Formats: sequence, C-alpha cells, structure tokens
Amino acid sequence: MKNKLIIAIDGPAAAGKSTVAKLVAKQLNITYIDTGAMYRAFTLYVMRQGVDPQNQAAAEAFIANVKITLSPTGEVFLNGENVALEIREPKVSSQVSYIASYKSIRLALVDFQRHMAGNQSVVMDGRDIGTYVLPEANIKIFQIASVETRAVRRYEENLAKGIICTLDSVEEDLRHRDYIDSHREFAPLKPASDSILIDTSFMTVNEVVERILDIVHKKVGVAHG
Repeated sequence: MKNKLIIAIDGPAAAGKSTVAKLVAKQLNITYIDTGAMYRAFTLYVMRQGVDPQNQAAAEAFIANVKITLSPTGEVFLNGENVALEIREPKVSSQVSYIASYKSIRLALVDFQRHMAGNQSVVMDGRDIGTYVLPEANIKIFQIASVETRAVRRYEENLAKGIICTLDSVEEDLRHRDYIDSHREFAPLKPASDSILIDTSFMTVNEVVERILDIVHKKVGVAHG
C-alpha cells in the first residue's frame, strides 16, 4: 500500500459512480476498474443461455464458462465479444442485482477484481469495494443521491443511448435494485466505517470529481489537474 493509491467508490445504482470514477482515474493517471460491468456481463451470459437470472443454482453453474475482460478504454468483453453497450440495456439492469447477490459468483469475480488491482494504483467502483473487495483502500467514498435524482439521470442516459424506457419504470427498477443490493446476505451494499459520504443529488459531475480529488490530495498528498 505504500507505493500505490487505491480509491474505492461505492454506492447504489445510478449514483454516478462509474462516470466519476473514470474521470478521477484519468485526472490521477491511474487505472479504472468497473466491477458493475462484470456482473452485468455475467447476467447477460445467463440470459443468453435462456436461464432466469433468479435461478441461483443454474446461474452459478456457468461460472467456469464465463470469461470477462475490461479494456483500458472502457470496452467490456464477454468471452471475447465486446458487450459494452448491450450490458447497459434495461433487460440486463433489471436482473443484475440477482446475479450480484450470489456468493459463489461474487467470490469468483472478486478474485478477478483483486487480481486486476494487483500492484497498481486503481479507482474501483461497485457496491462492496471498500467493505469487502479492497478493504485496505487508501480512500473510501460512498456516493449517494436520492432515488428520484438517480432515476432521472439513468432515464436521460438511456434515452441518449437510444434505449426505450419510461421514467417510472426506471425509478421502480432502481428501488427494487436498492432493496436487493442492501439486503443480500453476502457483502451487502453499505458504507465502510471509514468511508466518506458524498451526496451528489445537487452536485454536477465535475463538482463530485473535484471533491474526491481534494480528498485524495489532503489524505495522501497526490496532486491533480
């Protein structure tokens, strides 16, 4: 830990974690790891097999068949296929929290996430990075926003990508995902005891990024910009 910087950004769905984490990593010139994309890719694989993601035993049986890799430029590869766009579709979003709640799948992907972190400096975002995946992180952020704010953000994001949905359906999905993520038995969504809470409901992306960079600078002396 002496020679590397580990930033963990946790929080509920659509809190803006990935957007902020990418920009923080870019400013600090370190690696960004999107753990949520891994669970989405696994979910997509299960669905492509015609299996209900809520069928835990059937989903866990695919662990050995799934290879997920992330590129430095944001592509997500599922067994060699770039699925970066498909994993963001509502059909995947509505099911990913089930897949992410299964202990054996989480253990398999957490091993991969820790391996990716290795000996390099990283920004990693997800649900349990500061509490379970990388509890030794130098900086732990728990990023939140009201469900209404998050719904509008995700709705506008979907429309920009050409994904058809309604604001009500997005909000309902987020409330459902919040419940599953925070009530799962293994590594539930919750802030680490030493995390810093940032409510982004009334903040711009740049304001959140600057806040995190200031926290990093004050705690570990890493300059930015």
